[in-house]
Amino acid sequence: MAGLSIFWRLVLTSMVIIAVMVGVSLYALLQLRQLTVLSTEMVSLHYPAIETAKRLLTSLYSQIQSEKKYFAVRDATFLHNFHEEAEEFSRLLRTLLAQETSSQGQQLLKDTERLHKERLALFASEAEHAANASKDVLAAYENRRDALTDRITSTLQGYIGLHEARISVGVSQSRASSARAETVTEQLALVALLFGLGLAGVASYSILRPLRRLQSHIKEIGQGNFGTPLQIVAPSDLRELVDTVNWVGKKLQQLDDMKSEFLAHVSHELRTPMASIQEGTQLLLDEIPGPLTQEQRTTLRIMADSSRRLIHLISTILDLSKMEAGMMEYRIVPTDLKRVAEISINKVRLLADAKHVQLLMEVPSDRVWVKADFARIEQVLDNLLSNALKFSPEGGVVKLLMEPDPNTGVLLVTVADGGPGIAAEDLPHIFERFYQGRLKGKHVSAGSGLGLALAKKVVEAHGGRIWIESEVGKGTTVRFTLRLTKPGGAT
Repeated sequence: MAGLSIFWRLVLTSMVIIAVMVGVSLYALLQLRQLTVLSTEMVSLHYPAIETAKRLLTSLYSQIQSEKKYFAVRDATFLHNFHEEAEEFSRLLRTLLAQETSSQGQQLLKDTERLHKERLALFASEAEHAANASKDVLAAYENRRDALTDRITSTLQGYIGLHEARISVGVSQSRASSARAETVTEQLALVALLFGLGLAGVASYSILRPLRRLQSHIKEIGQGNFGTPLQIVAPSDLRELVDTVNWVGKKLQQLDDMKSEFLAHVSHELRTPMASIQEGTQLLLDEIPGPLTQEQRTTLRIMADSSRRLIHLISTILDLSKMEAGMMEYRIVPTDLKRVAEISINKVRLLADAKHVQLLMEVPSDRVWVKADFARIEQVLDNLLSNALKFSPEGGVVKLLMEPDPNTGVLLVTVADGGPGIAAEDLPHIFERFYQGRLKGKHVSAGSGLGLALAKKVVEAHGGRIWIESEVGKGTTVRFTLRLTKPGGAT
């Protein structure tokens, strides 16, 4: 099913579900047909047979009445009626015998026919001598006649009971079959429903799962992760879309590589002349060529500050380029992070004093040893503290906290400020290169947007994790983790 398109997956799933439902319907129709056969048998065979047998009994009683009247008054009309009733009895009996299918029923009807013939022969014999017969002879005749009549009646009653029993059995069978068919049909319908839902779920999952993974991959591309192509099993029409997305990612990766290479090349080419400009500016400030006026000194200091910022920006771009190319070398050794933090705090103290921002460092009294590259972690703290100071208002507070957890072997480092905070829509992009949030404090100059991107690369290269917690109007907190160690290097 992996190579089928979405259309054919849906078609095949629908056909299977329809086939299952048709099977359930056919079973229900088969059971209904059996019930119909039983009902038809009762209506067309048993009920007519019972009615005909009852008519035979009625005809038998009519013969007796006509016979008694004949012997009483010797009227030929009653004799004629007797013979008509007898013929009607014989005709109905022959019809019933021709329709009867069971051997037991046929035997009962044949016995009835034999007894009726004996009954007619007895009547014919008595009719010839009835005028001269004594009372004793007539009484004996009546006894024989009544005995034959009782036997005929009993035989017909047995025949009626036979068919009534078959009707009762048929009704019981119909009820049992109906109940069984109802139960089985309900079970089959439930199984069909579950089976259909299962097939629909499998088909939907086989379509939606690749779509979700494709959506996630597109989001990764949007976040700048172009390198890894998406490898999934998908329907043929989705496969083309996946290939297109992979092609787009590959092209974007090529463009990103070209951009990084261009930035690295330009940064490298700019750093040497900028270093010369900075050195020349410093020589002028030191009045090596000659004395300076106050206006000249002010201008040269502005030039020196600008050149330092530009060199720092160029160095950061070069470092990021090396990190992304996998060429950055780290010297990860046991490092006292408390000492690194003190150095970084001292670097920004003058800036903090100028803004009347209070620097608070809450660290353990003992040294805090981590596995780190001293210079790179110092670079991370420099960037985080500089950002915190830059966005802190006059008279604000910047906190640096260290919380070691010996149980997990992790050190949590936190840098918090009371600045304007970061908008929720900016948080997912805050570690992207050149990205700058929309909210800025008053009198805050625009930065390069590279400090946090570099911090993320360095922390992750150390096996740690970095994240930001912020709320608009309530400041920003940056946290990252490093692995604890001991001075000798044993963890």
